Amino acid sequence: MEIHQQQQQEDPFLRFIDYSRSVLCPEDDEDSDHPIGNGSDTRRVPSWSWIASRILKTCSAYSSGVTPAILLSDLSQAWNEQRRDGVSKKRPECMRKKKRRRSKLPNTVTIDSICEKNFLSLSSVLECVVVEAFVLPGTNIYMLTLGDFWSSNTIDLYLHRRYYDLVDPQSGILKKGREILLTGCYLRTAAEGSGYPRLLPTEYLVILLDEDEDDDAMIIGAQFCSDSFSSISLDAVNQGASYSLYGRIEFIGPLEIHGKFGSLQRKQITLVDDDGVKIKFLLWGEQVLLANLFGVGSMLALDRPYIASSQESAIDESNELCLEYGSATQLFLVCVTLTQNWCQGTGLLSTLDLTPGPKVSQVSLPRDSQGSLDFSSYPFQPFVTDLHDKMTGISLYGVVINIMKDRSTTQAIFSLRIQDTTGEIWAKLHFTKSWSLGRLSPGHTVYISGLTCSLTKQKCLEASWFENDTGASFINLSCMPALLNSPCLQKLSNLSNLSTQTTSSQVVRVWLEMAHFHVSTRLSHALCGHLVNRTPSGYMECSFCHYNCDSEIVRSFHLKISLADETGKIFAWSTGQTAVELLQVSPDEFYELPEEEQVMYPSSLDNERFMVALVNCKMEGYGLINDNDSVSWEITRASKCE
Repeated sequence: MEIHQQQQQEDPFLRFIDYSRSVLCPEDDEDSDHPIGNGSDTRRVPSWSWIASRILKTCSAYSSGVTPAILLSDLSQAWNEQRRDGVSKKRPECMRKKKRRRSKLPNTVTIDSICEKNFLSLSSVLECVVVEAFVLPGTNIYMLTLGDFWSSNTIDLYLHRRYYDLVDPQSGILKKGREILLTGCYLRTAAEGSGYPRLLPTEYLVILLDEDEDDDAMIIGAQFCSDSFSSISLDAVNQGASYSLYGRIEFIGPLEIHGKFGSLQRKQITLVDDDGVKIKFLLWGEQVLLANLFGVGSMLALDRPYIASSQESAIDESNELCLEYGSATQLFLVCVTLTQNWCQGTGLLSTLDLTPGPKVSQVSLPRDSQGSLDFSSYPFQPFVTDLHDKMTGISLYGVVINIMKDRSTTQAIFSLRIQDTTGEIWAKLHFTKSWSLGRLSPGHTVYISGLTCSLTKQKCLEASWFENDTGASFINLSCMPALLNSPCLQKLSNLSNLSTQTTSSQVVRVWLEMAHFHVSTRLSHALCGHLVNRTPSGYMECSFCHYNCDSEIVRSFHLKISLADETGKIFAWSTGQTAVELLQVSPDEFYELPEEEQVMYPSSLDNERFMVALVNCKMEGYGLINDNDSVSWEITRASKCE
C-alpha cells in the first residue's frame, strides 16, 4: 500500500485522478469509512477507470493542452449524464410537489420534445422548474438543471452571468423548485459534444414569484413596492439612481420595424401601476422575444430597468419617460391572488488538496455467465498484483517493457508486457485487421482499459485485450501532445533529475545543441512508425508488424541529438512526427535538399528551445526494437517554446 501511495504522490496524472474523484463525490470522502452502497452498489461513485478514460479522452480533444477547469467541467457533465442514464424516467420530486397556476404560453415547447428532436427554435418558450443549481467543478460557471410539467427528461442550462447574483447559495432565489420562463435559447446538441443536449446562456429569462409564498411575498413587498412610476426622476437616474418597479401589463403592441433599411425591430408594452399611472416598456431587436413570455393582465416586476426619455427612445408620446431592457435589468412575473392588493403586507428585504483517508473495504461487483467479476465499475486503481483469474473490465496504468508480434499466427495479435509499481504482466492485444495504436516502444507510459484476465495452459496469469470490445481503449500517454502543455497532469523536471532508474515519462524544457547530432531519413511503416526492411523476395516488411507493407511506407527521420538545460545534458533520439517538430522540416523536403545543405541545415537550429517528453527506453529487462540503437533516452513529444 505504501508503494501505491508513493506512486500517486509522485505521478501528477494519478494524483489528478484522485483529486477529480474527491471533487465529483465529496460526500464519498466524508463517508469513506463505510462500504460503498453498503456493499451493494458502486454506481453512485465513478470508477477509477471511468475517470482516467474521460481525462484522456478530453486530452485527445484538446491537443494544445488542458486546464483543471476544462477537465473538471467535462468530468462533471459526463458523470451527471451517466447517472441520468442509470435512473428511471421519473419526474423530480420538486416537480411533483409543484401546482401549476398558469395557462400554457402559445410558443411553449417541452423538454421531452427538445431531447427527441434535438432542435430548438429561437422563438420557442420553455416553462421550467429549477431541479438543481450547481457550479461546474473547477470553474465559476453556474448551471441549472431544468424540468417542466409535461416531461420526464431534464435539461441543463448554462446560466447567463447577468443572473449570477440570483443563484447565490445563501440569499439567491434561483434555487431548487423555482419556476422560470426562457426564450431566445440556443441549443448545444448532443452531436456537438456531450451525450445530451444543453441550453447555452440566454439573457431572456423571467423568474416567477408567487404571492402566496411567504418568501416571495417578502421579496415583492420589500423590493418592488417602494418605487412607483410617478416617482421616477430622470435627474436622479443621471446621478446613478436605479429603480425597482411593479405594474400590470395593459397592452402589448404589434411588432414594429424601424431603421433606415427596416432592420430594427421594436415592441411597446404598456404598464400601469397601482396608482393608475402608465408607462411604456420598450423591447428592441432580439429583445422582442421577451414578449413571448408575457400576457395582457400579467403582473410584471422590473428590477433596475433602463430609464430613457421619450425623445431618446423615439416614441411619440407626451410622457417624458419610458423603460427599456438594460444590461442590468431583471424581470419577474408575479402570480397574484386577486383578492389581495398588489403590494400588500410586507416590508422585509430578501434578496487541489487531497488528504488520504480510510479506504472502502467492501465493494460488490457483478459477475457474468462464466463467473467472471466485472471490474469496470471498481472505484479504485487496479494494480498488477491485484489481478487474478476470471476478472474482466480491468484497467492498467504502467510502462511498456516489451512489445512483439505473435509470429505463430497470421492474425494481428501482439504480446505486450506492462509494468506498474507492483509487478509485470503479459497482455495479448487482438486487433481486427492490423496494428492501430501508432508508434509504441519500451519505456512508453500507457493506459489500457477493457482487459480480461485468465490462466494459460501453463497456469500462468495472462491478460487479453480485444480492439472492438465494449470499454476497450489503449492510450499512449508518452506520445500525447496535450500532456506537454498541461501542468495539472505533468510535473516539469530537469535533466539532472533523470537517471537510469527513471521509468515514467519526464517533461523537460531544453535547448538543442547541434554540435552533437546525427540525422538521416529512413523508410518506415505508416501504421506503427517502425522501420521497414527489404526481404530477399524483394518486398518491404515491417520490422515490428512483420507484414508486407509495400503500400504503407513513408519516409521518416531518425534523429540523434544533444539536449541541454541549466542542470545538465543528455543524448537522445527521436523519429516520426516528433523529429519533424524538432527539425521543423518534413522528411521528404529534407531528403530533396542537396547533400551540403543537409549537412548544414541542423546548425540553424542550434539553441532552439523546446518542451520535450523523454522516456528511458534502456531500462534493464526492457525488450529491444532495432530502430533505437544504443541511446537510452527517446524524445516522444516536442513542442517549440515561444
